[in-house]
Amino acid sequence: MDKVHWMIGLVRIITIFFVLLGCFVLFLYSPFYSQLVVKGLNRFVPVDVNEVAAQSQKPAALSEHETLEPGSNLWIARQAYLKLMEKTFQSEKPEDLRLIQARYKLLQQLITEEQERENVEENQQTNIPLMAEKSEQEQESSAVAASTPMDFLKWNTPDNQALMGKYIAFLETYPVELPVYPDEKDETNKDLVDLKKNKDGMNESQGLSQPYAIVVLGGGLTLGANGKDIVVNNYTRLRLEKTLQVEKQYPLPIVLSGVEAPYMQAWLKERGIEAKLLENRSMNTCENSRFSSLLLQKKGGAPTVILITDEYHMPRTRRLFALNGIETVPVIAPMPTTLTDWRPSEQNYDHSRRANYELLATIRDTLFGSSDCREIP
Repeated sequence: MDKVHWMIGLVRIITIFFVLLGCFVLFLYSPFYSQLVVKGLNRFVPVDVNEVAAQSQKPAALSEHETLEPGSNLWIARQAYLKLMEKTFQSEKPEDLRLIQARYKLLQQLITEEQERENVEENQQTNIPLMAEKSEQEQESSAVAASTPMDFLKWNTPDNQALMGKYIAFLETYPVELPVYPDEKDETNKDLVDLKKNKDGMNESQGLSQPYAIVVLGGGLTLGANGKDIVVNNYTRLRLEKTLQVEKQYPLPIVLSGVEAPYMQAWLKERGIEAKLLENRSMNTCENSRFSSLLLQKKGGAPTVILITDEYHMPRTRRLFALNGIETVPVIAPMPTTLTDWRPSEQNYDHSRRANYELLATIRDTLFGSSDCREIP
């Protein structure tokens, strides 16, 4: 057999290489590549919830209006109040509930006055340079600690449990006059309605698997038609349109996550939906999950949420939320462009490019951890 000249062999190799490259490019422009990647991500990316971090969401008492810091005296008093209200829920004496409400208001006032006295004393101490420096360091360390998932477990310490016992005894026995103002009755009724909702919801879902909130991730901003106003881009708009559909079926608190949050809130408000929980500090997906988790912890806890983003972003986002202790129910928002049935096109390539980015980002996060991800907002 005649020996093939090396130049001919090289040409064959180069030809085969370019043929394979052409096939790959054709595959990228087809609708099949992006779908193959997203199926692989859904199959192999783990979404098991971190059980330690999940303890911080365990209270499962999410409220749009609750702004108390978990572990604070006011927060413990609130938990004692709700616990006692639930215990008295079946009572045939409505005045008992109103008495608890009156005692709770008095307890809030006493705690607030005590905190104000402590703040005054701290301000006086800061006049001494060494003590001021120490106080600042303690505040900084406590601020960092308060923003980590483990810090939110502190409310379950023996000291806090003992304090809750004292507050419950106060709410049960302290002599006060029965309130007669209509707004007092309305507030008591509102608390009872919230308790009944939570109780019914828990019975229906048999635990913590029910969603407690709708979390919508921002997808970017752009300039409006006039070239001046900043508005949500098509990625964000489509996620918000999906939110409108989901909210009709599940009237839950809406969490808007990302620097786009104020613009997302304005977009929803124009369409009659009020989103009160804004996380507007996050700059990437890792911070979306981390800062949203901290916000939900502060508002009472949400072990499970409905998560809205696009299908390529979803697997990595679900994994990051799971690492922060939150189980997610995925709801897919459409992309700005749609895939063709089979014919290669540029809009298919948009999907392939998005799929490639999420594939590489997932590999990076898994092997090296998330980059540029701040611990606290």
